[in-house]
Amino acid sequence: MKKNLLFLLMTFMLGGTLLKAQPEKFDNILYGVAYYHEYMPSERLDEDIKLMTEAGINVVRVGESTWSLFEPRDGEFEFAWMDRVIDKMHKAGIKVILGTPTYSIPAWLWHKHPEVLLEYQNGGKAYYGTRQNMDITNPTYLFYCERIIRKMMEHYAQHPGIVGYQVDNETLTRGVNNDNYQVSFVNYLKKKFKTPETLNKIWGLNYWGMTIDGWEELAPRDGITNTGYRLEWERFNRKSLAEFLTWQSSIVKEYKRDDQFIMQCYMTSVELVDQHASSELMDVMGVNVYHDQQDKLTGKEIAFAGDYFRSVKNRNYLITETNAQTMGWNSRIQAPPYPGQLRQNVYAHLGSGANMVEYWHWHSIHYGQEIYWKGILSHDLKPNRAYGEMSKTAHELKNIGKKLVNLKKDNKVAILFSHDSNAALNFMPFDKNGHAWGPDNRSFYRNNLVDQFHNVLYRNNVGVDFIFPGKSELSDYDLVIIPALYVASDEVLNQINAYVKNGGHVIMQFKSGFSDENSMVRPVVAPGPLREACGFYYQEFTNFDELTLKDNPFNVSDEDNKVNTWGEYIIPETATALAYYDHKYFGKYPAITSNNYGKGKLIYEGCMVSDAIQEKILMDALTELNLTTPDQELHWPLITKTGTNDEGNTIHYYYNYSSEEKEITFPYTDGKELLSGNKVAKNEKLTLEPWGVLIIENK
Repeated sequence: MKKNLLFLLMTFMLGGTLLKAQPEKFDNILYGVAYYHEYMPSERLDEDIKLMTEAGINVVRVGESTWSLFEPRDGEFEFAWMDRVIDKMHKAGIKVILGTPTYSIPAWLWHKHPEVLLEYQNGGKAYYGTRQNMDITNPTYLFYCERIIRKMMEHYAQHPGIVGYQVDNETLTRGVNNDNYQVSFVNYLKKKFKTPETLNKIWGLNYWGMTIDGWEELAPRDGITNTGYRLEWERFNRKSLAEFLTWQSSIVKEYKRDDQFIMQCYMTSVELVDQHASSELMDVMGVNVYHDQQDKLTGKEIAFAGDYFRSVKNRNYLITETNAQTMGWNSRIQAPPYPGQLRQNVYAHLGSGANMVEYWHWHSIHYGQEIYWKGILSHDLKPNRAYGEMSKTAHELKNIGKKLVNLKKDNKVAILFSHDSNAALNFMPFDKNGHAWGPDNRSFYRNNLVDQFHNVLYRNNVGVDFIFPGKSELSDYDLVIIPALYVASDEVLNQINAYVKNGGHVIMQFKSGFSDENSMVRPVVAPGPLREACGFYYQEFTNFDELTLKDNPFNVSDEDNKVNTWGEYIIPETATALAYYDHKYFGKYPAITSNNYGKGKLIYEGCMVSDAIQEKILMDALTELNLTTPDQELHWPLITKTGTNDEGNTIHYYYNYSSEEKEITFPYTDGKELLSGNKVAKNEKLTLEPWGVLIIENK
């Protein structure tokens, strides 16, 4: 009892914040950097903290790269060097997020146990000399992981300066194909499919005479062409990764205090990870967002990451890494931000619902692979332009952060994201990039199909969430957008049918409903269970480069009146054609249809459309559903985001993504511009500086 009272007293006296029973809820914006004192001369610590304090930084992330320092020799643990860092940060009022150091193994571990290193398909293998080169399922690796995590948590869990823990770092399975992994995969299949006979049937192993009589006959992944096997392998990769992160989280959870959070810094390659399963024991989502700068800065990567990771747990999230100055594992793409861009990026993250923004990293590194991935401080370690802009932003947040933290959104539009469809289309691609018999086309679904929908909505200032098959309630939204749902169970498709029948509005893309949950093509007329809701059927499809739509039905420019890549020979039953191909043979088949089904409507795109056509389809749907707001009067490069703060007031963010001064008219009730403190009247004209931001609060 005395120890707990002492801890509370220390926290209060030193300015720490207790998060109590809601570790994912914050009382102010966290703004800071990843800090690696171990890369710098020891005398830098006091100078760094002085500069951080003067700049207004209130959080640092430490420890995730330093297993070899915490355990320099097998079974010998040293914490004094990090104690010094955390103690001094806490004394200065800077909060600390501590990482488990398991993504970069010490030299003694690989030397004693080279079997922990990755083995890839077709005989390749990983070597020591880089990070993330180990099999995260290897029992030996896991033994040493658990030992270092427990030793660290025993030592640090009660430190009042630590507000949260990061488990591992940017975790992926990274092509693991070790023998023990293959054994685990077979055991996974046994549990799911029970018998080889069931597997033969579901995967169609009669094809090319590949049926198995016993589980020992199942071939390794290396040469596999079977689509069911490949899909299940990708699922197993995501499952293994989720189990690894959940296992680490469970260990940390044994020791952590109720006021501390657990998170992971995910990457924006969202298709590679099951974020729901892997974050089950985490309190808050974290994501590393890197993007172009200078004239290529658009903010779309920031918006996509925010919308996606906010949707996973339906709550605010953390930016654990983002651009400071330049980035790259060489010096070929050095592009420091223009004046104002670093500050604007912070508010772009906050406008999407972030509660923290941290840069990677504090000071630029003088050796190793990431010399040119520069931090806030350059290699000279002196205050500079980036430091000055960060300081300006930090002091603004100190004044207005309580108005911006825990921003809530109430979006009526959602994009359905399918990990399985992404995986299945990777190994059965339909676009013409690469040889017809060539390798997989990685993440075309994520990067071309999903991204087009999201980017059009972003550029037109439409708020959007992500939803996930079997994990989300479609009825929470008035409009659901479904990129090519190539793999889905009958249950998921019937949920879509019911949503439309009960009054929902869907915009759906080609290939939806074609294959079942095992990537087996349904032996029925396409689009299978969706036929009635779609109001058509088709039996043929074709690739093509580019075609024009007849009579320009969406009234776009001649250049934009184009469709490409894929077309289905749609035969309407109850559907109405919205567009036809201008082609001698394909012209008899609708390219895009609309079908009233029950109380709702389903629009179907049987081909890939241009951005301009996609914009017309989406904006017409929003208008029909009365979902438009004054925000849609603005378009790129003027971006706006909206949410509700803890006081119940509305926050409007306005961003100018250009080097030209822009003028806007504020269309809402009277409010206050938080950065300047100026009052803003309805219909008042306001000026946005190049790469500038305005933040207006109204009741």
